[in-house]
Amino acid sequence: MPSIAGAGGGRLFSVNGAAAYWGSSRRRLLLLQRPLFSSLAGGGTGDDVTPHLPVVIVGAGPVGLVLSFLLTKFGIKCAVLEKNVEFTRHPRAHFINNRTMEIFRKLDGLAGDIERSQPPVDLWRKFVYCTSLSGSILGSVDHMKQEDFDKIISPISVAHFSQHKLVDLLLKKLDGIGFQTCLPGDIGSSTQDLVLENKILMGHECSSVQLTDKGILIGASFNEAGRMQERKIHCGLLLGADGARSTVRELAGIHMKGQRDLQKLVSVHFRSKDLGKYLSRERPGMLFFIFNPGAIGVLVAHDLEHGEFVLQIPFYPPQQMFEDFSTKICEEIIVKLVGWEPSDVQVLDIKPWVMHAEVAEKYIGCDNRIILVGDAAHRFPPAGGFGMNTGVQDAHNLAWKLCLLQNGVASPSILQTYESERRPVAIFNTELSVENFKAAMSIPAALGLDPTVANSVHQVINSSLGSVIPRNLQKSVLEGLFSIGRAQVSDYILNEKNPLGSLRLARLRSILDEGKSLQLQFPAEDLGFHYELGALVAEDCAETTYEAEKQKHSKRSREYIPSAKAGSRLPHMLMRALSTSNEGVFSTLDLVNGDKPEFALIIAPLKVSYELARAMLKIADELKLPTKICVIWPQGSVDAKVKGSRSELAPWTNYVDVEEVPRAPVNSWWEMCQITSKSVILVRPDEHIAWRTESDRVTDADSEVRRVFSEVLCLTSRIQ
Repeated sequence: MPSIAGAGGGRLFSVNGAAAYWGSSRRRLLLLQRPLFSSLAGGGTGDDVTPHLPVVIVGAGPVGLVLSFLLTKFGIKCAVLEKNVEFTRHPRAHFINNRTMEIFRKLDGLAGDIERSQPPVDLWRKFVYCTSLSGSILGSVDHMKQEDFDKIISPISVAHFSQHKLVDLLLKKLDGIGFQTCLPGDIGSSTQDLVLENKILMGHECSSVQLTDKGILIGASFNEAGRMQERKIHCGLLLGADGARSTVRELAGIHMKGQRDLQKLVSVHFRSKDLGKYLSRERPGMLFFIFNPGAIGVLVAHDLEHGEFVLQIPFYPPQQMFEDFSTKICEEIIVKLVGWEPSDVQVLDIKPWVMHAEVAEKYIGCDNRIILVGDAAHRFPPAGGFGMNTGVQDAHNLAWKLCLLQNGVASPSILQTYESERRPVAIFNTELSVENFKAAMSIPAALGLDPTVANSVHQVINSSLGSVIPRNLQKSVLEGLFSIGRAQVSDYILNEKNPLGSLRLARLRSILDEGKSLQLQFPAEDLGFHYELGALVAEDCAETTYEAEKQKHSKRSREYIPSAKAGSRLPHMLMRALSTSNEGVFSTLDLVNGDKPEFALIIAPLKVSYELARAMLKIADELKLPTKICVIWPQGSVDAKVKGSRSELAPWTNYVDVEEVPRAPVNSWWEMCQITSKSVILVRPDEHIAWRTESDRVTDADSEVRRVFSEVLCLTSRIQ
């Protein structure tokens, strides 16, 4: 079989047989009728001793599980390798932003499950700054606004839900579509009858990768009965979703770029129902920033009702080592920060971690057969909660492209659009996270605890004393200096009667009032980001570039402005289906099917737009590309008018008539999007806009639609 070169020049996959031409005699596109490569089609490997899979995902965190769910829904067989034998219960990510919750709405109701299971919003909407959990409150910030609850810019609100609980829900969803979680002993060692698809292989670490003519050969190490063994798995694509210290990234030889070692922290997972009840009653919040002469830390209240917390404590090696933070020491620090001794503190786990701000130099490697997703591709400071959210959105962007690639509809070069779309977003989110982290540091700086001074003191000790005096003495010097620094937040200094303390408290209030402290929500970036280049038709007009857009909008702004620009997420407005007995309302985002990679063309009921829609349906039918037409009617339209769609779009029936349900001050969908009703909008399966134009500007509908699909699907072979 001949091979087809993917973007980047590597031989990617085999073409099955002949290609077919489609279109008019004047303008044709080359369309590969069969799956583009045998590895995704499920063909043989040429090696009978290795089980074969189209896709293997490494990492069973939220990103890997979402990816496996989407691929399975879309008909791509896959398996997941997870190096741990059990899922961690140590809470990590916990904030789910608007865009991720929108994605979760279409994962068999996952978003609804999260909303029902998360703590009441009044228990987590605030950040609290205090001298201890029972001491003086220095200030607080409420991060929820009324528009968040009114669901004006999105059909769903943000959520506060711990990562380990999210993993539990995702495993239930995967179980519902036939996925099994298996330990090494559950699978057996026989290779001949081994079936790995729809399995999460716990205790399997990706230890080697080897390129083959038809894909990639993975060595998966596992421990069975105390003996290390290796299982060989052949696949078409290897997707690395194995976190910030990605083994897949290392094996692929892909480097990270950015800032390293911004801060080293100890993460202490503990439970105390006494503390949870106290905070629920006296000062509920999500994050507590605690500054007192005895200790400094950030407490994350994962669940006040059940008393589940994570305490983040900065530390400075080599004078302070992770091993110094025993359970007893951590309990003592917790008591200092609480201000009294809860009777039921139970330290469950203690982990070190390092804060980085880095993005992979590329997302695709090893002859286009390894793709990085989530934290494997980007590592952010936790400020703003962009890590997991960006990773889930990576998976959402990639899944539909892999499906169209498998089905022979898209070219292999569509894989490159994953990188060209998602990597700029990661770079931007890295910068935003760093900026937000610096904003968080402005509070202790205002109180006389400038973190840059602490870092400088640490560097001086390392450079001047490191090779001269023992570590224990260095530790005493460092902690002595830090103790003097923490005295700045003593009650003696930090009060309104002390001129210095009064000045510092006024400075802190100013930072909070002006929104210059650590922020939780970024709607302008979360919902308003857009792709400049990728699986879309770039707009040929002098509009802002991605870089200019970053300068245009303040990073501290909450404002989201709906846009129908190509590359943007489809704006949300409530709609009502016409010509049905169902009188319920739904979001414009629901015009895009979540169960299959379907495109949607949104039009107004105009003659010229119907003509373009007919061309779209005809050519989509030739491509075997799921596409439907969504006709948006003005509010108050009657059934008699709607019958026009039936005659205009016949013989096709894959269309829907909907009626606007606008909310003041917006009068219509088109007005909200700042376009005219002559506009047509092609929406991708991931709810981003692939193309827009004015229907009366199109002189040859057939040719224009072919051009659009050629660019969106990356069908580069074109015959004029």
